[in-house]
Amino acid sequence: MFDTMTFTKILGAFCGALLIFLLGNWAAEGLYGGGEGGHGEEKQAYTIDTGATDTAAAKDQGPDFATVYASADPKKGERIFSKCKACHKVDGNNATGPHLNGVVGRDVASVPDFNYDNALKSLGGKWTPDRIQQFIHDPKKFAPGTKMGFAGLKKIEDRANVIAYLATLN
Repeated sequence: MFDTMTFTKILGAFCGALLIFLLGNWAAEGLYGGGEGGHGEEKQAYTIDTGATDTAAAKDQGPDFATVYASADPKKGERIFSKCKACHKVDGNNATGPHLNGVVGRDVASVPDFNYDNALKSLGGKWTPDRIQQFIHDPKKFAPGTKMGFAGLKKIEDRANVIAYLATLN
C-alpha cells in the first residue's frame, strides 16, 4: 500500500515540481524583470534639457547642516542615539564599534584598543561635526569598504541632534 518507494516517488515528484516552478520564476524574472534594479522599475531613457532649473530639487535639499546643527537638541539626540547603542557605547568601552566618548574633534580611527577597518584608517583627519554627519548619513558612501553595517540616518535633523549629544560627551 504505502511503502517507502511510494513515499520516495511522492517526495521526488514534489521536489521536481518545486524545481520547475523555481526555474520558471527565474527565467520569467530574467525576461520580464526590470533589469538592474529588478522588480519592474521603470527607468528614464533620456532627458530633455529645457534650460529651466529644478526648483523641486533645491527645495528637497533643505537647509544646510551648519544651520540645523546650530539649533540641534542634545536631548533629542540622546533618544535617537538608541539606534547606535547596539554597536557603540558611551562609557569608554568598545563594543562591536568603538566607544564614542569624545568623538567630536577626535582623530579618525584613533581609539587605541579598537581594530578599525582599512576604509576608516585611510580617511585621516578629525571627526568634525560635518564629517560625522556625512558618515552617519551614508557610511558606505562616505567610507567605501567600511565594516559599519548601519544604513544611516536620513533626516538631517536627526544627524544634527545625535552629533550635538555626542559633543556633550567630550
